[in-house]
Amino acid sequence: MKYSKLAVKILKYEEKEIYYDPAYHGRTLKIFGIDDDPARVIEYIGDQFLEKDYGLIFFDTKGKYPKEKFDTVIRIEDNKPTGLDPIKMVEKGLLKDFYTAATIIQTIYGLDRSLTNKLYADILEGKVKSVKDAAKSEEHYGEVIREAYTSLDDVFFEGEPPELGKSILVDFGRTYNISIAGMAFLILAAAVKDRRSTLIGIDDAAVLFYTTPGIAALPLLTQPMRGRVTVLGSRYVVENILNIPGPTLVLYNDPDLQSMIYEANGAPQGDMRKHVLKGEGAFIWRTTQTLEVEFGKLPFEG
Repeated sequence: MKYSKLAVKILKYEEKEIYYDPAYHGRTLKIFGIDDDPARVIEYIGDQFLEKDYGLIFFDTKGKYPKEKFDTVIRIEDNKPTGLDPIKMVEKGLLKDFYTAATIIQTIYGLDRSLTNKLYADILEGKVKSVKDAAKSEEHYGEVIREAYTSLDDVFFEGEPPELGKSILVDFGRTYNISIAGMAFLILAAAVKDRRSTLIGIDDAAVLFYTTPGIAALPLLTQPMRGRVTVLGSRYVVENILNIPGPTLVLYNDPDLQSMIYEANGAPQGDMRKHVLKGEGAFIWRTTQTLEVEFGKLPFEG
């Protein structure tokens, strides 16, 4: 079988090497496993894309990824300024336009369309220059925002927007408020959604896709694009990740969860559902006519 220049090794079986090729298998790879296995595989894949001169954008919920590989490190912490105010980010050229900023605020605070349009108009007229301004507004959208707006939000939006380099690590290791994590994830997803020659790694995907803003970020980062690859790692086998189109790498996990993953991918009962042991993997991918399952060992030690 011929592979594209994007193919990366993910498993080895005796003398055979098993590759994941985004151009052939699909642009979003899902990885399920326990402990740090999904994170280690994402890092291993990321290293291979670095050699292809790709940028890396990693969303890390445990704060364990090596930081020296990235030219931008953004640490998200409760009660610490981030500068991730979408209105200010438009002014700095980090988001596409003010309507994008308004729809991000809509998603976070549950505005309806008419309130979003009014907010957008006020941003264009210069009446609202920040999310804090929107929350203080006497307009009805301000009242709705204040129902969910907390002191944590107030601090979160403070500060200057960060520089976003070619390779970005977003460190959620000290983020304990899931709402703060979801907001940061959506805003940064919107900022990088059009990047090419980029590998996007998300670990743990189930955690970051838990909130409404996190779910809204999902299509921004998984829509197929030439020159972009997305790798989702998770210790939780959840429906919204299982249903994303693309191949799956099954690592060691509970037998019932392995069975659930095989079932979701349409693997029939029998030899195609081999139990995956520690240090092993099953790579499940589709062609237009068939389903393939390849087994092997992880290509790194430990």
